[in-house]
Amino acid sequence: MSMQPAVEAYTVQDYLQWEGDWELIHGQPVAMVPSPSFDHQQLSAAVFRQLDESLDDCPHCQAVFEIDVEFAQDTVVRPDVLVICYQPESERLTRAPDLIFEVISPKTTRRDEVVKFDLYRTEGVPHYVLVYPEAKKAKVWWLVDGEYRKVGDFHDETHCFELSKCAFDFDFSRLWKRKGGQA
Repeated sequence: MSMQPAVEAYTVQDYLQWEGDWELIHGQPVAMVPSPSFDHQQLSAAVFRQLDESLDDCPHCQAVFEIDVEFAQDTVVRPDVLVICYQPESERLTRAPDLIFEVISPKTTRRDEVVKFDLYRTEGVPHYVLVYPEAKKAKVWWLVDGEYRKVGDFHDETHCFELSKCAFDFDFSRLWKRKGGQA
């Protein structure tokens, strides 16, 4: 009879003590890749800039850039860009955002497409967007009855995001204007 090694689980309290950049998913530490490339940051900034401008007239919603979201006592992630339609109750975000954008890089593809996809679905994030810099494409997912349904692939189209407290159009063609949209 072989014994399975015990898997140590960590909590947000442990996470808050760690040095460096980490995410904590279901009690398991996940090292973040080294600082995103310059082009990745430019693309994330383009997403943030457009979201921020789109929400200028909404008194309830705001775009946020690379901030920890604490989903549970054993789960903290840091999406590239997100939109919340509530006022945070503390310094940390502890409720699901209305919209999350993740810019895909080669080292994070599986985590963003599988692990975070399932996490965000389970946590009730209504809109999830995966941005693929190399393909100059974004995949938009919408949560319906607890499952993500693909809205479509977007390159130069505009999509209307209907959030809990507002709606706005997002022009995906604006993402690819700088440096050919490579990340």
